[in-house]
Amino acid sequence: MGTRSTVRSTENLHDLALHFYALKDVVRLEMLTVLAAREYTVNDLAEVLNKSQPLISWHLRRLKAAGIVKIRRSGREVYCSLDRAVLVEQHQVLLDLIGEA
Repeated sequence: MGTRSTVRSTENLHDLALHFYALKDVVRLEMLTVLAAREYTVNDLAEVLNKSQPLISWHLRRLKAAGIVKIRRSGREVYCSLDRAVLVEQHQVLLDLIGEA
């Protein structure tokens, strides 16, 4: 193994840690459960989860930073959805790491 693969592995591990750290909160896991069905506006997501909009927005920022959710704007509305490709990719990195791939 050369330096390049070591650097790539370090980057993968950093991304993996960020990904799973973002999933450590129960509210965020509840949000993923709801977003698994479809895209929601932030306000609708707050209503479905019976949480305040500022709380949902705060958690969404963490999920977005980890690449777990995608955010799009349409006028004044903010829509959020799961980034399934990132979820699959990070879980594959974990499986590779533990030798399950």
